[in-house]
Amino acid sequence: MKKCLKVKKIFSIVLICVSINIFQGCTSIQEHVSKSIGSNLSELGKNTENEDKIRNLNYDDVKDSLIRFHVIANSDNEEDQNLKLKVKNKVIDYLYPYLNDSQSLDESRQIIKDRMQEVKKLAEEVIKDNNYKYRIQVELSRENFPDKSYGNITLPQGNYEAFRIIIGDGQGRNWWCVMFPPLCFVDESKAEVEYDKTEEKINSTKNNLNLEMKLNSDGNKSEELDTQNDDNDKQNNKNDIQIKFKIVEILKSIFN
Repeated sequence: MKKCLKVKKIFSIVLICVSINIFQGCTSIQEHVSKSIGSNLSELGKNTENEDKIRNLNYDDVKDSLIRFHVIANSDNEEDQNLKLKVKNKVIDYLYPYLNDSQSLDESRQIIKDRMQEVKKLAEEVIKDNNYKYRIQVELSRENFPDKSYGNITLPQGNYEAFRIIIGDGQGRNWWCVMFPPLCFVDESKAEVEYDKTEEKINSTKNNLNLEMKLNSDGNKSEELDTQNDDNDKQNNKNDIQIKFKIVEILKSIFN
């Protein structure tokens, strides 16, 4: 009988210990799950915040209001990609004093045209100094581009004016930025902040283009109006002449 009681006590003690361990395990799991959920929510919040900062520009607003800059590597191998960045750095350092103070799209375009051959020479020097024999091609043209992001700014797919430096076969990935407004001369991580400052330049360029188109349109309308007035004057003069001749005929018939 006593043995049975001892066995029951031991069993009860074991059962209590097992229950305590299970309870502690559940509590630990719950804390781990809570921390995991909290961490995921925090990460999600950061991602959402980053997405909110991204500016997806409207193509119609920027297609004629900026100049892109592309340096295209000979190939995608590591050496050619590193060479591309050296060319980019040399050209950016050279153009910075000129383009950073540019106040208009036309001014930036003229700066690039005036210094295009000098840029080519600088790029060729970089190629030669790094023991390559790639040819260099420079051009200012309009090209079709896919969606591209620079910092927190995304330019939509479309046709843009671009200053391009093509190294060798030009089959590698390109490095790119925006020469006007001059985002090439700021850290990519600050591009979104700098865009706040340069957005006015884009809008100003767009407004100037619209104003120029309007003035041309008004000028054409004015010319059309002047032509119409001339035609009206000629018609009125013709009518006056006809009336005068009619009066002469009447007078002649009376006296005759």
